[in-house]
Formats: sequence, structure tokens, C-alpha cells
Amino acid sequence: MTGRTSGEQPTPGGQLPSAPVGFGPPIDPAVHGAFGPQPRPEDPATPAPSRDLFADRPGTVVLAVLVAVLLAIGGGVFVTVRTDGGHRLAQHGTTAPAPSGSASVDQGDGKGPGVGRDVYDPNVDIKPGEARVWFRDNQTDVAGGGVSQFGPWRVGDVVVRAMFKEVAGYAVADGQEKWKIPLPTPICGAPRAPSADGKLVLGLQEKDSGSSNCTDLQQIDLTTGKAGWKAPVPQENRYDFTGTFELAITGDTVAVGRTGSASAFSVADGHKLFATATESGCYVNMFAGGPRLLAARTCLDQDQVVLQELDPATGTARWSHMFDKGWKLGRVLSADPIVVAAYHKERNIWHIIAFTPDGKVRSQGEATFGVSGRCNGWGNSGGFQDCYAAVADADTLYIGAGKQGKELGIDATNQVVAVDLNTGKEKWRTAGQPKGRTVWPLAIENGRVVVYVSPGSGESASVVSLAPADGSTQPVLQSPAAAAGAESVFYTTSLRVAWAGGRLFLLNGRVYTSEPKKASRALLSFGK
Repeated sequence: MTGRTSGEQPTPGGQLPSAPVGFGPPIDPAVHGAFGPQPRPEDPATPAPSRDLFADRPGTVVLAVLVAVLLAIGGGVFVTVRTDGGHRLAQHGTTAPAPSGSASVDQGDGKGPGVGRDVYDPNVDIKPGEARVWFRDNQTDVAGGGVSQFGPWRVGDVVVRAMFKEVAGYAVADGQEKWKIPLPTPICGAPRAPSADGKLVLGLQEKDSGSSNCTDLQQIDLTTGKAGWKAPVPQENRYDFTGTFELAITGDTVAVGRTGSASAFSVADGHKLFATATESGCYVNMFAGGPRLLAARTCLDQDQVVLQELDPATGTARWSHMFDKGWKLGRVLSADPIVVAAYHKERNIWHIIAFTPDGKVRSQGEATFGVSGRCNGWGNSGGFQDCYAAVADADTLYIGAGKQGKELGIDATNQVVAVDLNTGKEKWRTAGQPKGRTVWPLAIENGRVVVYVSPGSGESASVVSLAPADGSTQPVLQSPAAAAGAESVFYTTSLRVAWAGGRLFLLNGRVYTSEPKKASRALLSFGK
């Protein structure tokens, strides 16, 4: 699972065609849903019917032909729905609007000049109602073990990724490179999101070697594609050295967590705002940003952890909550409202805890479902805000989930679970998707939950929306059948996702040097 694709692209040829998700009028979720809610555990007497976008299939196969690379040639495009009487109806998709912005550019896979037999085209035989796809391969030579990628961040009509010693911006409409900023040393940390005015602050290594410590901050203006200030991070104590920075931005503050110390700086000009002192043997080493600046203090002597909200200008704790012994803070699932995951290693359980704005426990409940280690922290070394499959409104958390395993972190998160933040109890869950498909709640938009559905066996990726009340589904976007090959190498174990302005952006968490027949997929997008 490296995010590298070798040789020819996978093809969905011979598979049953997927029901496309179009741009036309919403389909009645009562007769056609992508997931469909399942009953709460406390209501087994009246189970709700499982409605699955992939359950009803016409008995038609997709024709495929062999060219220099295997390209999927889709059959007729239609949405199948089933009435209460069991009859199948066919509804033709509506025409997808062409992407706005500059003209399309070559989307080769690194194997050819962009024309002719060696081109892999994810939009081959695109059907009405499908959204055009573009992708970028990594074209920078990196070490054999690959390097981490950060982002994606959308600012206006540009989407940005950062990796190794460069930051690059691409046109959201077709992926054409708009600008690139070279950096003197490799990147060793990035926040989940830039500031409201598009300023990003990255961590940089002191030297070019892989064993070098993370020592500097570099500001980048994503609205202009220009590098701003660069400043060293002063050592706060003799233990203050690390290979990575944990970065978070709230307002004009970028907080920098690392082994044994933490401090904060102005995003605008880089001047130091504060450093967090060790209190009673407890030190800050993790931050989460956005509407609130949240910090985690580790207390080694007491084997306890403390969650705090800090004033982003001064570092003063607005409130603190100490967890019982043995409990570890996993991930911040939402900064507003405040929702976190915590786990107990010896007891092999994890909880979802919601807080009021002043730091009082609003609800706490043991999760009866499994999630990725990236969302509860179990056995995962990612950042404090590294869960990309959870979103919350005022009263409910929506999280990508699946069947519990022997360990708390699982890979197969093929459902969305809604958790009541006032009671800690599960409200509903969607029906499970077919094996190999993963669902990621990404945003609350127009009163509905936007969800990414990863490609499966012979199925391309899509975006759907769920009703907060019961999980009933409406289609939003469907990528072309031929795009499944490119999408399938964006592995969910390290994937970073953004939904912005009606477009989905997928970023592989790690990239490698592209070779003639081994392209390293870096960034993919489809949408309006």
C-alpha cells in the first residue's frame, strides 16, 4: 500500500455497471438510496430496510477492449430504482457541466508524451451525469522510501499540496500547475488548514539529511503562491528536539508542538507569542486548530492526560479536563462543537466524549463500532487532528465506521454512524457498503452530510449526501467508470481528503519517484 501504480491501469471491464450519481434532480431516497439508515441498537423490534446504492443492478456487463493500457469502456448509463412492487425502472442521467476555468491539460500517467497509445484517460467514454476527473502524478525525484505529502488545501481557484522541498498550486478545474515554490530543506510538519486569509505555515528540517531535526517555520501565502517569512523555533529546554512538528492554526496563531515542549507564533509575521510551560510534570505536545486552539498535556508521572482549550494570543488555559488514569487522548473529531476520541489500551475500549464550550463533559459513551486508528488514535502515530472521516453539527457527530475487530483500529469503515452529542448514544447508522468500499463523512453543507465513497471492485468513486435526521441519501457526484483505476491507488490508510466548492480532492499521504511504468499518483479531483 504505497500509492504507486505499476504498469497498466486496473480496469472495471466485465463488472456490472454502477448506478451513476448525476447532477440532475434528487432521486427519492425512499426508493433509491446510497446507504440507507439502519435502526438504533435499542430499537431492534422495528428494523428499517437497508437501502443500498449498489444493491440493485441491471444484468448488463460492461464491454472492454484491450489497448496499450487496459481502459474501461462503460455500457449504457442509467440509474436503476425499484418500486415497492419490485419492478425496475430506468432513469437516464443528466448531462454534467464542463469544469470551469482554463482548458484541460494532458493527464498522462508518466508513461508517454500525453498523446497516442500510452495515455491513460480516466474520462474515456464519460457518460451523462458523470463528473470529469483529473489527476497529477509526482514528478519530483525522492528517496526510495518515499516522502510524506500534506494538504490538500483549496484557496479560490487553486488547490495546493506540499511535499519534500516544494509547495505547488494547481487549477481546480483541470489540475494545471499554476505555481511552485522550492524550499531549502524538507518539510517536517503542516497544519490541517491554513489561516482564514490563506496563510500556511510549514515546519522545515534544519538540513537536507533524513535524520535532521525539525527547526524552522516557513510561511506560504496560498492566495499568491509566494513564500513569506522564515524563522527558527527557539529551543525551550534541553529536551526540545524532534524530527517532526505538530502544527495547528487558530486565528493569527500557529502553535508548534514537539517532544517535551510547545510554543506559538504569529502567522502574519512570525514573532513568538508564547511558550507552554511544564505544569506539575505535564507538558503540551499536541495541538488541534480551527475555531478553537485545543492542546493535549501528557503527565508522565501520573500516567494521565489533560485536554485544554488555550487562548491563542497568550497560551493561557481557558479550561482543563483531566482524564482518568489509563485513558489516552486519541483524536480531535471536531473543534466546534468539541468532540474527541479517547481509548483505554488495557481494557480495549474507546469512548466518544463531547464537551460544552466551557470545557464541561456534555456526553460520554463507549463506542459500539470500529473506526480507523486515524480517528480514535489506536496504534496510529498521526497528528492530533488527523481524522478525515468525521464531521459534526450542533448536536450530532457523523463518523465513518465499521464492524468492531479484535483491536480498536480497523480498516473497513463502510458505514456512517450518527452519534447524539447530548446523550452519547447512537442515533442511526447506514447500511454497510460492499467489501472494499470505504465511506468518509467530510462536511455539513446545506443542512446535509457530505460523504465520500471510495472505489470498489469495478466501481468508481462518488460523493453522496445524507439527511441528518435519518441518513437517507441523495446523490451528489459520480466519477467515470474508467477513473476507478486511478482512484484505487489513493489508499485510505494514508489518504488526505478535502471537499470545497463542489469538488472532491484526494491526496496520497505518501509519494514516490515516478518511473516509465510506475507512476506515483499524487493528487486527484472530480466535481463541478
